Amino acid sequence: MSEEKSAVPAWEQRFRAARVSLPDWAEDAPARALYVSNATGTYEVYAWDRADDTHRRVTDRPNGTTDAELSPDGAWVWWFDDHDGDEFGIWRRQPFAGRPDGADGPDEEAVPGLAASYSAGLALGRDGTVVVGRSTDEDGTTLHLRRPGAAEAVEIYRHEEYGGIGDLSYDSALLAIDHTEHGDAMHSALRVVRLADGSTVAELDEVTGRAEPRGVACLGFAPVEGDTRLLVAHQRSGRWEPMLWDVATGAETALELRDEQGRELPGDVSAQWRPGARALLVEHEYEARSELFSYSLDSGTLTRLETPRGTVGGATARPDGTVEFLWSSAAEPSAVRSTAGTVVLRAPGPVPPGSVPVEDVWVEGPGGRVHALVQRPAGQGPFPTVFEIHGGPTHHDSDSFAAGPAAWLDHGFAVVRVNYRGSTGYGQAWTDALRERVGLIELEDIAAVRAWAVESGLADPERLVLSGGSWGGYLTLLGLGVQPELWTLGVAAVPVADYLTAYDDEMEALKSLDRTLFGGTPTEVPERWTASSPLTYVEQVRVPVYISAGVNDPRCPIRQIENYVERLEGLGTPHEVYRYDAGHGSLVVEERIKQLRLEIDFVRRHLAEAGVGQNPTEEAPVGDGPAGRFDRGTV
Repeated sequence: MSEEKSAVPAWEQRFRAARVSLPDWAEDAPARALYVSNATGTYEVYAWDRADDTHRRVTDRPNGTTDAELSPDGAWVWWFDDHDGDEFGIWRRQPFAGRPDGADGPDEEAVPGLAASYSAGLALGRDGTVVVGRSTDEDGTTLHLRRPGAAEAVEIYRHEEYGGIGDLSYDSALLAIDHTEHGDAMHSALRVVRLADGSTVAELDEVTGRAEPRGVACLGFAPVEGDTRLLVAHQRSGRWEPMLWDVATGAETALELRDEQGRELPGDVSAQWRPGARALLVEHEYEARSELFSYSLDSGTLTRLETPRGTVGGATARPDGTVEFLWSSAAEPSAVRSTAGTVVLRAPGPVPPGSVPVEDVWVEGPGGRVHALVQRPAGQGPFPTVFEIHGGPTHHDSDSFAAGPAAWLDHGFAVVRVNYRGSTGYGQAWTDALRERVGLIELEDIAAVRAWAVESGLADPERLVLSGGSWGGYLTLLGLGVQPELWTLGVAAVPVADYLTAYDDEMEALKSLDRTLFGGTPTEVPERWTASSPLTYVEQVRVPVYISAGVNDPRCPIRQIENYVERLEGLGTPHEVYRYDAGHGSLVVEERIKQLRLEIDFVRRHLAEAGVGQNPTEEAPVGDGPAGRFDRGTV
């Protein structure tokens, strides 16, 4: 390694190293693909012509771009244009090969006449049909159809509750809509409509009138002309699994997914059509890891596809029969691989340094066994320890590569990540447990894992940092007030801090989720909202707090964070605040590095000032080794 490279800390190398997402290819032009990369230092959309292996940056915006789609013929790249990360914008498009030489000005507005909104999906048909989903505080969800040759789009759906586009059939005759008209934002229903006249073809609702609601979600129409089968995810067995639903006849076909030993797959199962619609690509998520299978609809045979132990961050079945997938583990950085055993796409530049493998820990909690992922630095414990709490809340931590936890390990900290009740991947009951006692339930599970961490000798009880972003930031602030004796410091990124004000200011889709979580609005059940708001417990916070926030954030808006900070100031509680010009997190690499550097500096200074044990080294050696639902997402 050169002196110049060795002078850059490993944790910064991980952030600066270029990354790529799983390429998405055009249905009728599979040699044309799109992916997202941070190769220039900002996450932007790239076009990849696989025929001659040429790559071209499509977007170039100061705060980055990630939402994009290819038209089925591969002729056009559509991308969502918001303002500095506020997620409120319009769709634009440009030719796959780029604008003509000498063209000036922004990319053309893809569907003129539609005002800016939050996105509720996009469907592009093979015949030129376009369906745009919009979400606004004033109108709720609206869907707009533009047929080939039409000058304007026409509204075809409207409802005050959140919904979105599921899929457009192969012949553009039918549209599947995921919706929550029943008012339960955690369990969607499905409606299929005929675009010719707007009539309803089929309904699948397993919430209305049921004591135990079950969600269903669109996975996609069969990619064959005239085929009316829809691949659907459902929760009838208490976990997510796929089935076939013929929307023309109403016939449902259960899928018997059993491994080589005849055992049922125990975790959440998703699927997608393979080209030709005679087989499915199946993804199985279980206990923070994932694996791939191919399922023959003709024979009912499930065949395992070889993938390393870790996490598949997305997969796609190509027309030539190969399967490509984005894979990583906690120890090894991500790459786009093929089941043929090759690396399909790797970002330019050096591969980032690896990190420490995770250990699986199971702890008995008040609601059942809690799964935690633990990483230890070199040396003997007890260690200063960061509890890095995931966002969502409908999300989970997995055995995948993450630069943030790796940075803490480099600085001598152990890292613990907890898949608390509310997390996905452990069955519907575990996810749905997050009701009414919002936040407080998750903290019970986190406290149980904390007790194990101290008793086992992993964590130094005087050097325990509670940290997280988004919902993890919310749980951090709530935990500092509800469990003040358990934590030494708190580090919260883009958190919910004052829940009642957050509800007033957040995007409508999140209001719908929050009404579901709490069982009503702040007016209807004020005691629940008050009991779950960090602001309620701010006077009980005993330790220094660090907060970072995006000033354009529509999910955890800035005003409610300022309310919390004002209370900290009035109480004289030690705190530091960093505000940046973006939304719910930043797509700029240097900004991400700056934020983590500030967090590490805050923690190290305050641990040293408190005189609680040895200050971590600058960079300790590392160990061996190289949706569905709408929520607050992760940072």
